[in-house]
Amino acid sequence: MTTSTRVIDTDVAIVGGGIMGASAALALRRKGVSVVLLERDLCGSRSSGVNYGGVRRQGRPVSQLPLAQRAHQVWANLPALIGTDGEYQRSGHFKIGRSEADMASLEKYAEVSRDFDLGIQLISGATLRERCPWLGGRAMGGSLCPDDGQANPRLVSPAFALAARRAGAQILERTPMTSVEHDGKLFTVRSGTAVTVRAPVLINCAGAWAGALAAQFGEAVPIHSGHPAMAVTEPLPFFMHWSLGVEGGGIYCRQVARGNLVLGGGAGVALDADRARSERSAIATLAVQAVELLPQLKNAHFIRTWSGTEGYLPDRQPVLGKSHTTPGLIHGFGFAGAGFQIGPGVGEVLAELALDGRSTTPIAAFAIERFLPTTVAEVASTAAAH
Repeated sequence: MTTSTRVIDTDVAIVGGGIMGASAALALRRKGVSVVLLERDLCGSRSSGVNYGGVRRQGRPVSQLPLAQRAHQVWANLPALIGTDGEYQRSGHFKIGRSEADMASLEKYAEVSRDFDLGIQLISGATLRERCPWLGGRAMGGSLCPDDGQANPRLVSPAFALAARRAGAQILERTPMTSVEHDGKLFTVRSGTAVTVRAPVLINCAGAWAGALAAQFGEAVPIHSGHPAMAVTEPLPFFMHWSLGVEGGGIYCRQVARGNLVLGGGAGVALDADRARSERSAIATLAVQAVELLPQLKNAHFIRTWSGTEGYLPDRQPVLGKSHTTPGLIHGFGFAGAGFQIGPGVGEVLAELALDGRSTTPIAAFAIERFLPTTVAEVASTAAAH
């Protein structure tokens, strides 16, 4: 440590300024807890800011629905909480079925999610054609969740960090974590020789880069990076309120109030460990699928394409909960391209874990233990691999 190093003692340190980390910082400040958040770039500039912007509960694993319902309440009060509506609107999320098997799957989901009162409506046949004359011929029906919707991630995710700062959190951008140690009581997080943060609680919200921090504390998980292929069209006459998805995955799209359609589907490519882009073949495939789904797009122009880096785990579920090995360490990462809607709920859960050691929302399904070795041989093998 040099004499110019800035040393900060705080109650909770957070690594990662995406929507998870920033909303956790805000939730902690609302409880009067001192917080320092380190973000290596700008808050919301990684996966939290480059995603599609879907704010949907429909289609999530049932294990995530308590978390999604909690977040749904936060979204309802967004302007009061973060000072902007972030273009959030409960426009409805419609999942399209293109076969009898798809419709059977949607009916099954409506049944298994019934206890969560999502208000799902199954629509098919003439009713669909009447309500959605703009849908292409392959859609034979679908499932509507009227209170799901959409928002602009480029506005919402940074706004959580700004709100946390206004509430008193120290938000340190362009401050990458370069080392972290734990002496049994305190974590010491360093960003080179510029900043040292000491705290009894450390929250790991480093997104696709969270695996290295977890591994340092003996919790290596099989996280890998994924890169969505995204595009937006020129403004078109407004015709579609719903945000659309397709049963079984694939293309998804929404139209914003000024007329542009935001579309995603397929995979981009990594340029290096930090950057990614949508390549030509993925965008070409997306264009074909888009016109098939929405014939109005036949002559539309894409005006921008982009990608980003997201952290994926094999079971497509996040890691959310306390460390198995290290007191005071809390994980919140691996949201597999579906974290935007549940982000504000995750922030509240992380704040509860930091203060109370447990959450009022069921999160057992997301425990990091599911990836940890359970035998001496597995422990030795994992240690050798890292």
